[in-house]
Amino acid sequence: MAWARQAKGERAGTGVVTTFWRFIRRWFFRLALIALVFAALGVALFSVVNPPTTLYMAAEKARHGSLSHEWVAFDAIAPVMVRAVVAAEDANYCNHWGFDMAAIRQVIASGDRRGASTISQQVVKNVYLWPDRSWLRKALEALLTPAVELVWSKQRILEVYLNVAEFDTAVFGIEAAAQHHFGVSANALSARQAARLAAVLPDPKGRSATLPTPFLERRAASILDGAETIRQDGRAACFEG
Repeated sequence: MAWARQAKGERAGTGVVTTFWRFIRRWFFRLALIALVFAALGVALFSVVNPPTTLYMAAEKARHGSLSHEWVAFDAIAPVMVRAVVAAEDANYCNHWGFDMAAIRQVIASGDRRGASTISQQVVKNVYLWPDRSWLRKALEALLTPAVELVWSKQRILEVYLNVAEFDTAVFGIEAAAQHHFGVSANALSARQAARLAAVLPDPKGRSATLPTPFLERRAASILDGAETIRQDGRAACFEG
């Protein structure tokens, strides 16, 4: 009967393994559901409540001891600033649902290592996630971006973006940036000042809106033209209507 006892032991071992994996799957789905609920609540909450800070802002505050930041409503931001940042970062902003597929295809086709990240994706990264380039962060960004586009208005996305973006070392948000660089409020920025601020966004620690290099001046001039173009061709309609 040794074979019978062996078979019984094997069945018992298989049962333990099966029970263990059932336990793991059950808790995985429970945790996934909890994460989904928290994500939905977070997206809904920040559609009407201003994020008090971001992980990156908190890290910069810890590093520098303080930071300059003052939230302003969308209506208190000069329209030229909004158009400038859209022209600089995401010219097809009004025509996509969070991902600019045409830009993504161009990047793939060209083999260019630059990103095709939209303003919506950058808002998700800045507000809900962390700044590194891990696959986990990119996956979460891909899941959250359509949700933000669905729940938030296009104006709200731009308002949050312009209020959490870094414009100089420890200078966050367009109001603090306008005061820091030009001594004016965000609603008083000129078109050229707005273009310079938009031009520093890819590298706010390495570029200066008040001490522009020839490269930054050329970049700002290009943004200035682009901002006027999207105003005329209707690609600014979703946030200026």
